[in-house]
Amino acid sequence: MGARSKPRVEVRRSERRRRTVSAYRDGDKIVVLVPASLTVAEERAWVTKMVARIQRKEQRQLAPRKWSPSDLKNRAQSLSDAYLGGIAVPESVQWVGNQRSRWGSCTPSDRTIRLSERLQRMPEWVIDYVIVHELAHLIEPHHNDKFWAWVAHYPDAEKAKGYLAGWSDAARLPRPPSEEVGTGEEVD
Repeated sequence: MGARSKPRVEVRRSERRRRTVSAYRDGDKIVVLVPASLTVAEERAWVTKMVARIQRKEQRQLAPRKWSPSDLKNRAQSLSDAYLGGIAVPESVQWVGNQRSRWGSCTPSDRTIRLSERLQRMPEWVIDYVIVHELAHLIEPHHNDKFWAWVAHYPDAEKAKGYLAGWSDAARLPRPPSEEVGTGEEVD
């Protein structure tokens, strides 16, 4: 469904529902759940708001990020500055389409970082985690305690690892070989 087309909407009023309004996609329609006590005007306002919210969410999920290698390198440098004291400086950062079981990879000898194109549709905090993970390899190449200590500077590291592990399990992706000391899916 395009962003401009008007979706089918089904409104379900509930006597049990007191204050909350929610919505979800059910096939080709959006279902909006509202309290039975709402006025027609309140219902109309909530339906408009909730349909727009669902459509924005769907649009974000469909649109891959179009960050250029320059954008990615700048983002990596900002993350290095913020979480790694600025000491991890990549030579290049780019999207690649050939990583099937890895989210990212790093070659410390030439300071290059490659990110799976699958990340382009994921939340920015997840992409940032993968970048920080790969940047940490520029400081400590092996998945040892020192490496994981660097990665842990990123505040959403554990949440992002859980997100990627859940996504991988749901997509039935193979788990990459791991030298990991921490928990969650190995990034590279």
